[in-house]
Amino acid sequence: MKNTVLRATAGQGSIRIFVANTTNMVEKARKTHMASPVAIAALGRTLTATSIMGLMLKKDGEKITVKIDGKGPLGPIVVVSDHLGQVKGYVSHPQVKGSNIRPGKLNVGEAVGNKGNITVIKDLGLREPYRGTYELVSGEIGEDFAAYFLHSEQQPSAVALGVLVDRDYSIKASGGFILQVLPNAKIEVISKLEEKLSKLEPITVLMEKGMSEEDILHHVLGDMDVKILERNEIDFVCDCNAERFERGLISLGKKELKEIIEEDKGAELQCHFCNEKYYFDEENLKGLLSRI
Repeated sequence: MKNTVLRATAGQGSIRIFVANTTNMVEKARKTHMASPVAIAALGRTLTATSIMGLMLKKDGEKITVKIDGKGPLGPIVVVSDHLGQVKGYVSHPQVKGSNIRPGKLNVGEAVGNKGNITVIKDLGLREPYRGTYELVSGEIGEDFAAYFLHSEQQPSAVALGVLVDRDYSIKASGGFILQVLPNAKIEVISKLEEKLSKLEPITVLMEKGMSEEDILHHVLGDMDVKILERNEIDFVCDCNAERFERGLISLGKKELKEIIEEDKGAELQCHFCNEKYYFDEENLKGLLSRI
């Protein structure tokens, strides 16, 4: 099964919506980080939303970084997406065990915490990146993205995100949608939308019933002139490489690099996003020192 995001409009172009199925992508992230159910629920929701936000970017080379730090036991969550919706991300303490709000419902908000902020950094190729921050509402991720959109970008949005973890800890379903009301929306369209959203079941319940992202789109907005504009394939992909870590070592400067050579005779560095390890022996480090 492919990881897919549909981009569509409704209400005669006054509503835009992105609907995602990210089940396999989040399972890949779970295996990469050996994450506990509550950790992958939090990370998976953030991966889904950030991928959609990446697809909102307009140009090749633009990137978006989302950091959620609620001061809870999971620690900061960091996710990066490009304009194609390809994402990489990690949660600082992926083995944290969580509690349940009720049977089958993980308490993500407790694990994430709600004493911090959601920060969004958009690198649009300008001299300075755009940076927006807003206080976390609940730590449940979806509500926090909706609050960020409303208060930091002045964009009224409905955000639904979900990750359903199976008994063997694999990902049974993962997905979500971001729906945004545009300035030209009529009052009757907004009222109808609010009524529909108030009765909507959780996204993973719909997916567990066998509904595809297209089914969910029509379930939410089916009688509101839906037009599908794009179907995007996304994935969990890390772009780390040895050259990037070489640049990081060089940036330490001569003094610190000399100390590493003399004391450790080598260096092992690990990527936070994919856990890939890169080893530089003494000879490699001397070569980097000569380039400074």
